[in-house]
Amino acid sequence: MTNPIRVVVAEDDPQIAEIQQRFLERIDGFELVGLAHSLDTARDLVDVMQPELLLLDIQFPNGTGLDLLREMRTQNNATDVILITAAREVDTLREALRGGVFDYILKPLVFERLRDALQEYARHLERLRSMESLAQSDVDSLLPRSKVPQADTAAPDTTEQRLPKGVDALTLEKVRAVFAATDASQNAEEVGATIGASRTTARRYLEYLVSTRELEASVNYGSVGRPERRYQRTQ
Repeated sequence: MTNPIRVVVAEDDPQIAEIQQRFLERIDGFELVGLAHSLDTARDLVDVMQPELLLLDIQFPNGTGLDLLREMRTQNNATDVILITAAREVDTLREALRGGVFDYILKPLVFERLRDALQEYARHLERLRSMESLAQSDVDSLLPRSKVPQADTAAPDTTEQRLPKGVDALTLEKVRAVFAATDASQNAEEVGATIGASRTTARRYLEYLVSTRELEASVNYGSVGRPERRYQRTQ
């Protein structure tokens, strides 16, 4: 496609929003044109920037992303929506589908899942632009509902649903965000200070990410000989 697809990200957690921004920068054909941490800002950005796509969280301090979705549809807003959320309730999914979302992605966000969704969205737009009239086969290829369960690959969901005891999905994403922002190694105390958790809590999440091979750990003995375990993204 000649012009990049313009995207607004609406996510109230700055660290999670940073992850989405960095993921978008790695996917060709998409341009981030606005970043919102509140529903009011998201509403303004959609109105002013008129993006093709909105990556929308559900939970905000002053309302829900579903509220904004309903407003957009009532106003016949042409922006498409992909929900990125921790909400696993079936009723929430049903309401999202009634609102016409293009996709529904569960947190913690996995890069490959977002990449696949955005690439499918780009193909979807391209097919629409190239058509002059419709056959049933064209309609079948355009409607995403038959593709969503297949695109939502089993591996990430299975991992997320089987997180070990004491590992919370949202905190885990915050720890991932720490390492998404830097290539430097960090210890548990530094990570804990960044995410607002104790050293022990941070260590638990860091060791989990080592077990999934997202991070690698090394031992640094320092100037006084006391061993220090440090973590960084797997190369």
